Amino acid sequence: MSKYYITTTLPYVNAKPHIGFALEVIQADAVARYRRLMGDEVIFNTGTDEHGQKIFDKAQAEGKDVQAYVDEYAAKFDDLKESLNLSYTHFIRTSDPDHKKAAQEFWKRCNDNGDIYKDQYQVKYCVGCELGKTESELVDGCCPDHPKMELELKDEENYFFRWSKYQQPLLDLYKERPDFVVPANRLKEISNFVEAGLRDFSISRLKEKMPWGVPVPGDEDHVMYVWFDALVNYISTLGWPETGGEFGEYWPGVQVAGKDNLRQQSAMWQAMLMSAGVEPSRQVFIHGFINSEGQKMSKSLGNVIDPFEEVSEYGVDAVRYYLLREIPSHDDGDFSRKRMEERYAELANQLGNLVSRVAAMSIKYFDGALDDVGTDWSEKEKALDEAMSDYDFKAYLDIVFSVVAEANDAVDKKAPFKLVKTDEAAAKQVLSEIAEQIRFVGRALTPIVPQTATEITRRYGKIIVQGEPLFPRRDT
Repeated sequence: MSKYYITTTLPYVNAKPHIGFALEVIQADAVARYRRLMGDEVIFNTGTDEHGQKIFDKAQAEGKDVQAYVDEYAAKFDDLKESLNLSYTHFIRTSDPDHKKAAQEFWKRCNDNGDIYKDQYQVKYCVGCELGKTESELVDGCCPDHPKMELELKDEENYFFRWSKYQQPLLDLYKERPDFVVPANRLKEISNFVEAGLRDFSISRLKEKMPWGVPVPGDEDHVMYVWFDALVNYISTLGWPETGGEFGEYWPGVQVAGKDNLRQQSAMWQAMLMSAGVEPSRQVFIHGFINSEGQKMSKSLGNVIDPFEEVSEYGVDAVRYYLLREIPSHDDGDFSRKRMEERYAELANQLGNLVSRVAAMSIKYFDGALDDVGTDWSEKEKALDEAMSDYDFKAYLDIVFSVVAEANDAVDKKAPFKLVKTDEAAAKQVLSEIAEQIRFVGRALTPIVPQTATEITRRYGKIIVQGEPLFPRRDT
């Protein structure tokens, strides 16, 4: 039995959860559930990033105490566990006292290694990204990810991290481990970025200007820059700086992040780990963005998709299925109401109808007692494992639904409901083979649509039983 650790990024708590983070946490959940299905012991971490300028400004604007503000929003993100049927084991908040202590210890170790120094900070700063921007990164003088947000001109004394020192160690890491970042085009992208040269980055803010942050050890005038603090969560959640326990057993882990986090996860964080004497991550999986009906989601357009509303409308498994099969794992995708309806109908007509029809025939003709048939699923299981290892959830589901299609085809062409009238033994054999296909589908769907998978497994036990429609017909 292996130990396996996977973590999402931590979303900022300056707005309620949206469908983009729902995609990320469901992707991580599918991997975690699959690893458990394979017999691994899994830690699955998520949580909330609660420091930084954006959060401080938002709390001030709403006239709220900052801690009370982040408490309110952290609870909304934790509500995703029930709504999306998530199996995470750890939910870390960067305002937790233990995390703050870990972040300060991490700082001390980087400092002891000679990688932290104080200097003047002059930069065009995007509050949306919480990152400084070079001229080459701007489009028409704006941050491409936050074009409507005015850049701030920062000119103050800050602490810096010697990122430039780790250019070659990072390039060596990427070369030695060609699957370190998935997909491959993202590894090439970060390799090119690092190869072009690294500039040391600011890791503190003056407390008098931005008091909401982890205090810098030994300097009460500064708080930690949000990225330096937040990234440490991946190990503080495991009990670091204690080297035994969960950290000793589970680190390094897999990190799941959006493409706008590529630099932070696969270069900044990895250099920080090297500086602190901690092993780099196991792997970084980078996913794309979700658009809404072909347009970028934004509050001004009124097209931001609320995952809680989608679950209320379609049910949790239909939403999980849509996000994992319809949205490309490695590229941008689109959330479309038309496609959501079509994917729901697919579940109802192809899977739900199959499960109900075969159960009904099995009960009617054989009291639900079918024969055990030996089926070799090793080839399919190998293909499933390869798809999941590549975080290609669509490919994984294509394999599963190829078995669903084969089972439906057998019902239609072999027609056990007709065959039973002339050859009862042959009809029982056909139904037994189809039932075994359905059992395989139930097992394979466990990481993707866990409620549905559990119900299929319950119905297709030693004695097959009937139940309510897995995906009730919708009035559209």
